[in-house]
Amino acid sequence: MITTTLRCLVIFLIVWLVASFAPHDAAAATVRVVTVRGAVNPVTSSYLARNLADASRSGDSLFLMEMDTPGGLDSAMREIVKGVMASPVPVAVFVSPSGARAASAGAVIALAADVCAMAPGTNIGAAHPVSLGEKQDRVMEEKVLNDAEAYVEGIATRRGRNADVARRMVRESLSLPAERALAEKVVDLVAVDRRELLRKLDGWRVVRGERTMVLSLAGATVREAAMGPRERVLDVIGNPNVAYILLMLGFLGIFFELSNPGVILPGVIGGISLLLAFFALQTLPVNYAGVLLILLALILFIAEIKIVSHGMLTVGGVIAMVLGSLLLFESPEPYLRVSWQVILVTVAAVSAFSVFAVTMAVRAHRKKPATGREGLQGETGSALTPLAPEGRVFIHGEYWNAWSDEPVAEGERVTVLAVEGMRLKVRRAGIGE
Repeated sequence: MITTTLRCLVIFLIVWLVASFAPHDAAAATVRVVTVRGAVNPVTSSYLARNLADASRSGDSLFLMEMDTPGGLDSAMREIVKGVMASPVPVAVFVSPSGARAASAGAVIALAADVCAMAPGTNIGAAHPVSLGEKQDRVMEEKVLNDAEAYVEGIATRRGRNADVARRMVRESLSLPAERALAEKVVDLVAVDRRELLRKLDGWRVVRGERTMVLSLAGATVREAAMGPRERVLDVIGNPNVAYILLMLGFLGIFFELSNPGVILPGVIGGISLLLAFFALQTLPVNYAGVLLILLALILFIAEIKIVSHGMLTVGGVIAMVLGSLLLFESPEPYLRVSWQVILVTVAAVSAFSVFAVTMAVRAHRKKPATGREGLQGETGSALTPLAPEGRVFIHGEYWNAWSDEPVAEGERVTVLAVEGMRLKVRRAGIGE
């Protein structure tokens, strides 16, 4: 019995020692997934740069960027491309789901990735550079076009992709569906979803200069890295519709505070809205003629309070606001313009508020004073003593010394004509009224 027990104990110790000192399997592969939806802007660039750095520190096996974008700013796109090209972690761009696109700046980012994949029913291309703001002359347009063409050609050549098609994406705004992009060697593979993509990438060879890396993604852990709260807020603010609404709220708040000093709350809200709007405007094609027209509209609304124009200033303000809203953002790209629905709703709301405020102010100015000397004029009361010509009256809950140009009997109703010092000039009620 003792011998059997000892034998079991020895076997257990041997197994434990073998398990302790035997070499462990390599850690499971980790795939970091980030999502790019909407326009490429400085917030997108910051979000991707942060996650690329985290992927490098964590030793992730693959950095997967799932993309659906109409394009965006050239400066933000170039920052992202530099980060992708310098990343020690292999980067894959997956244009998905079906119906998504990698257009303009998104196409260039996709070409810069180590692996470029697309889902069926997606498209890539249309990377012709578009000027923001003032229209450029032909010479400058040609310089910008040549620069973009050379930039994309260099990226495609380095990644072993079809440089000729890449140039046509820039010069001819060529856009390709997934299957044709694969046939033209613009992308590396087509996958239905993320699971199929990772399965196809297992064992994929990534060439980095003279070094070749083999992706080992069997049983990989997928880690989705979403935008943080700060990045989500700033990304929403960068939307032209949101920036436009913030600009309008800012102007309204500041003007309301200036026209009604001491209210405080509108000024605080207006100041915060303007600062947030200015942050967004630095990434959008702003036409300052539109900003000035919106300012003029608000000035006209305020002037309606002081000047009798029979509503013409308000009409002019509405027209100026509509024109300013239409001119505010000049771009051929829809994602960089304010939608008609937002303009109509905002102009209607601001105009209605301004008309309401003007109406209330005019009514307040025309309203008969209720206190002080002006408030006593026209009030009625009763004579406490005969007025011949002087006596005492009871007016507005107060006792006053009064006089009248004609005799007034005690108890008769009287009307106040004027206030002189501490005395009232009255007459019998109903006379001359």
